[in-house]
Amino acid sequence: MDKNMLAGLDGLPEEDKQRMNSMIENLQLRDSLRMYNSLTERCFNDCVESFTRKSLQKQEETCVTRCVEKYMKHSMRVGMRFAELSQGAATSD
Repeated sequence: MDKNMLAGLDGLPEEDKQRMNSMIENLQLRDSLRMYNSLTERCFNDCVESFTRKSLQKQEETCVTRCVEKYMKHSMRVGMRFAELSQGAATSD
């Protein structure tokens, strides 16, 4: 967990800090699962065309790989931009 996120918890009793840490971890897990589910659904809907085989066809596999790569690059870029904006807002206060 990011130390900057915990900086605001310094004045709280230890029990409250632990409770907040647990809540933050649960939110992070929920967000990760939501992203994974969204990615799976999106790439599956965009790439899988038929159910005639157990495994993906080569073109479907290539599509899924590209879809995942694009989604992950986009998520990383959004995260970096959000961090830049957050840091800029923190320094302007």
